[in-house]
Amino acid sequence: MKQNMGSADRVIRVVLAVAVAVLYFTNLISGTAAIILGILAIVFLLTSVVGFCPLYAPFKLSTKK
Repeated sequence: MKQNMGSADRVIRVVLAVAVAVLYFTNLISGTAAIILGILAIVFLLTSVVGFCPLYAPFKLSTKK
Protein backbone atom coordinates (compact mmCIF):
# COMPACT_ATOMS: atom_id res chain seq x y z
CA MET A 1 0.00 0.00 0.00
CA LYS A 2 1.37 3.33 -1.02
CA GLN A 3 0.45 6.15 1.32
CA ASN A 4 -2.06 8.58 -0.12
CA MET A 5 -2.84 10.77 2.89
CA GLY A 6 -1.01 13.95 3.80
CA SER A 7 -0.30 15.06 7.34
CA ALA A 8 -3.15 17.59 7.44
CA ASP A 9 -5.64 14.92 6.36
CA ARG A 10 -4.33 12.55 9.01
CA VAL A 11 -4.50 15.15 11.79
CA ILE A 12 -8.08 16.09 10.87
CA ARG A 13 -9.14 12.45 11.03
CA VAL A 14 -7.54 11.95 14.45
CA VAL A 15 -9.19 15.11 15.79
CA LEU A 16 -12.60 13.94 14.53
CA ALA A 17 -12.09 10.50 16.09
CA VAL A 18 -11.15 12.06 19.42
CA ALA A 19 -14.21 14.34 19.22
CA VAL A 20 -16.48 11.31 18.74
CA ALA A 21 -14.82 9.57 21.69
CA VAL A 22 -15.37 12.62 23.90
CA LEU A 23 -19.03 12.82 22.86
CA TYR A 24 -19.50 9.14 23.64
CA PHE A 25 -17.76 9.15 27.02
CA THR A 26 -19.63 12.28 28.14
CA ASN A 27 -22.91 10.53 27.18
CA LEU A 28 -23.85 13.17 24.62
CA ILE A 29 -24.37 10.47 21.98
CA SER A 30 -25.80 7.02 22.51
CA GLY A 31 -27.62 4.23 20.74
CA THR A 32 -27.36 3.79 16.99
CA ALA A 33 -25.66 7.16 16.48
CA ALA A 34 -22.92 6.19 18.92
CA ILE A 35 -22.35 2.86 17.18
CA ILE A 36 -22.16 4.38 13.70
CA LEU A 37 -19.94 7.27 14.77
CA GLY A 38 -17.77 4.89 16.81
CA ILE A 39 -17.14 2.67 13.80
CA LEU A 40 -16.37 5.74 11.69
CA ALA A 41 -13.96 6.99 14.36
CA ILE A 42 -12.14 3.64 14.41
CA VAL A 43 -11.82 3.71 10.61
CA PHE A 44 -10.49 7.28 10.80
CA LEU A 45 -7.88 6.26 13.38
CA LEU A 46 -6.76 3.21 11.41
CA THR A 47 -6.43 5.11 8.14
CA SER A 48 -4.53 7.88 9.92
CA VAL A 49 -2.05 5.45 11.44
CA VAL A 50 -1.48 3.61 8.17
CA GLY A 51 -1.58 6.75 5.99
CA PHE A 52 -3.70 5.01 3.35
CA CYS A 53 -7.35 5.68 2.58
CA PRO A 54 -8.96 2.91 0.51
CA LEU A 55 -11.64 5.30 -0.77
CA TYR A 56 -8.99 7.52 -2.35
CA ALA A 57 -7.42 4.66 -4.34
CA PRO A 58 -10.13 4.02 -7.00
CA PHE A 59 -10.26 7.73 -7.79
CA LYS A 60 -6.46 8.06 -7.74
CA LEU A 61 -6.70 10.84 -5.16
CA SER A 62 -3.86 11.78 -2.87
CA THR A 63 -3.50 14.49 -0.26
CA LYS A 64 0.16 13.67 0.22
CA LYS A 65 2.60 16.11 -1.30
